[in-house]
Amino acid sequence: MSAASFVQHGKKIVAIGRNYSEHAKELNNAVPKEPIIFLKPTTSYLPSGGNMEIPKGVITHYEVELGVVVGKRGRDIPESEAEGYVAGYALAVDMTARNVQEELKSKRLPWTVAKGFDTFTPISSYIPKEQIANAADLALTLKVNGAVKQDGNTKDMIFPISRLIHHISTIMTLEEGDLILTGTPSGVGPVVPGDKVECTLKDSSGKLLASLNFNAVQREGGYHYKPE
Repeated sequence: MSAASFVQHGKKIVAIGRNYSEHAKELNNAVPKEPIIFLKPTTSYLPSGGNMEIPKGVITHYEVELGVVVGKRGRDIPESEAEGYVAGYALAVDMTARNVQEELKSKRLPWTVAKGFDTFTPISSYIPKEQIANAADLALTLKVNGAVKQDGNTKDMIFPISRLIHHISTIMTLEEGDLILTGTPSGVGPVVPGDKVECTLKDSSGKLLASLNFNAVQREGGYHYKPE
């Protein structure tokens, strides 16, 4: 397979929680001492322009993120060699069922339900690595109905991409086409049916590298969250 077709053929999405200190603080979470890892199914991918479905009873939050597309298989990858495992990048939004997540966290249960719904990973087109001179200085923005809600930069990550690749690969083998979601800056908040979400990724010169747009709609049928 080609890494460029990661949406169709990648095996896993490895997401990082609380990788920007201001985001950790806004959710009243401690800043982590090592990367926090969780998984999302690849069935959650939603190409740009699609409809993100909100299940009944769910309060859904956006989290704009830089995605790193893995280019080759690796295990126990040294930080010094991590760059060689990057094929490219993508702009993504890690949608989160926040009320579901909060209940699960209060019970010390896994977050999978809160993160794993179909359409909960809106994703841009693939960006070859050669198009990005410095992934540690990229501007991420997210707008809801034209209003800027998130405006961050990857230079504010707690753990850089090389550290994430190393850490993940000491736990699970990374494979070609896997996507690493590197965390979200502050400003997360809700979307409701009818909202339009627009995201951009720009380099330090202001050049647009990727855009991502989607509409929030009410899901018909399926899961229905009923708090205890």
